[in-house]
Amino acid sequence: MADHRGQVVLINFWATWCKPCEDEMPAMQRLYAELQPLGFELLAVSVDKEAPEVAAFRDKMSLTFPILLDSDESVSRLYQTAGYPESLLIDRDGVVVERYVGPREWDDAAYVERIRKLLGS
Repeated sequence: MADHRGQVVLINFWATWCKPCEDEMPAMQRLYAELQPLGFELLAVSVDKEAPEVAAFRDKMSLTFPILLDSDESVSRLYQTAGYPESLLIDRDGVVVERYVGPREWDDAAYVERIRKLLGS
């Protein structure tokens, strides 16, 4: 996270085999496309075991945000996730300001406004 200091970051823990995770990906892509130019970053952390599966999923869904592999779930444990999908919204100071358990329509006006407020835009 040190590389993202000064940015508002949404970390999303997910898996290719998780249907609710797949369902929320298009809205995450739209959110990223809209807010990334303003200093927003979205990091999708996959708990899958194999990188080729994740890459195929990324390509199938036309995702452009960074996808990281956490095959041993060490990062998931560090953030104390309970299931998938689970997301953390982190402010510019690196503080977790929201935890979301379960899928979301990330491009819904309420989420966009919440993130814009953290961005100061």
